[in-house]
Amino acid sequence: MMTERESAERSAADIRLEPLGDSAAVVRFGETIDPLVHRRVIGLAERLAHSPVPGMTDVVPAFASLTVHYDPIALHARHGTAVREAGGSFGYVSRCLAELIQAGGHAAVAQARIVDIPVCYGAELGPDLGEVAAHSALTEEEVIAIHAAGDYTVYMIGFAPGFPYLGGLSPRIATPRQATPRLAIPAGSVAIGGGQTGVYPLATPGGWRIIGRTPIRLFRPEEPIPSFLRAGDRVRFRPITRKEYDRYEEGAT
Repeated sequence: MMTERESAERSAADIRLEPLGDSAAVVRFGETIDPLVHRRVIGLAERLAHSPVPGMTDVVPAFASLTVHYDPIALHARHGTAVREAGGSFGYVSRCLAELIQAGGHAAVAQARIVDIPVCYGAELGPDLGEVAAHSALTEEEVIAIHAAGDYTVYMIGFAPGFPYLGGLSPRIATPRQATPRLAIPAGSVAIGGGQTGVYPLATPGGWRIIGRTPIRLFRPEEPIPSFLRAGDRVRFRPITRKEYDRYEEGAT
C-alpha cells in the first residue's frame, strides 16, 4: 500500500508545467473534461490561495489546468539569486509549484458552494427551447425538467466576465450551437451549447441555444469579487414563472 507521499508523487508525475509568456505558468492536470481532474485543479487553486508561490499575482482555474500569473520583476528583486539558479522566473516559479504539488497541494478541496439560480424557461425569454426539444425528441416541459434536475459544476469562468462553463448537462438535451450566432444575447440568458450549459452574464454575441433567463446578475463590477459564480461552485437551476421573474427584476436582485 502506497504512503501518502508516494501517492502524491505518483499524482504529480502526470502533471505538466508550461510557460505562458514571460509572466505566467500553466499547470496541466489532463486534457479532458473530467470531475476528478477538475477537483485537482480546484484543490491546487485553494492551496495557492493560502500559500501563494513567490511573486504570484493571480490564479485562473480552467477545465483541466490552472494558470498562475506572477510578477517577474518583483521575483528578480526579491529572489534574484534563486531565480538565476533556476534559469529564470518560469524555472523558479515552476520549481515552487512542483514542490507544492508533490507535497499534496492538489489534494484538499473545500466543500463546494451550492448556488441556486432561478430561471424562467421558454417563451420570449427562452426562444430556442422548442428547437432543443425538437432536436432531443422531447417536449419543452421534459427539457425544462431535465435541465432543472441537473447538478452542475462550474468548471471555469471565461469568454465574457462572469460567464460560467457548466459541466453536468444530461446528454439527452445536448444540442449543437447555432450555425449563425446572434449578434446580441440578453444578459441572464440560460443556454445550451453542445454538451454544456451556461449563463450569459452580459449582453454579448453568442451561438448557444437560449432556453430561459435568470434575473440574477452574474457580473457585478461594483463588488470586490465581480463574478457571482466561481470555479468549483455547484449550480442548481430552479424553474420560476414569468410573474416571479418580473418580481425579481423589480427587486433589482
